[in-house]
Amino acid sequence: MSEATFTFRVDDALKKQFAMAAKERDRTGAQLLRDFMREFVQQHQDAADHEDWFPRQVQAGLNSANAGRLTPDDQVEERFAARREATRRRLEPSR
Repeated sequence: MSEATFTFRVDDALKKQFAMAAKERDRTGAQLLRDFMREFVQQHQDAADHEDWFPRQVQAGLNSANAGRLTPDDQVEERFAARREATRRRLEPSR
C-alpha cells in the first residue's frame, strides 16, 4: 500500500484540542483521521449499496403483487401475532 500526504488548514486552537484529545486516547491525530476517513468511506459505500438495493426490492415486490402472489391480510396478522406472543414470552421474567 503506497501512502500519500494529506495537507489541510485548520484553526490552531482546534488542532491543539484535537491533538490533546487524541493523546488522552493513546492515539495520534493522524491515526484518528485515518480511522475517520475509513469510516466515512464505508458509510458512503453502505449508503450507495442501499440506494442500489432498495429500488430492486420495491420492484420485486411490485412484480410479485402484479403476478398475484399476495398473502391475505388475516394470514399476515396471524403470523405476526404469533411472533409478538413468542417475543413477549421470551421477555417475561422467569417465574
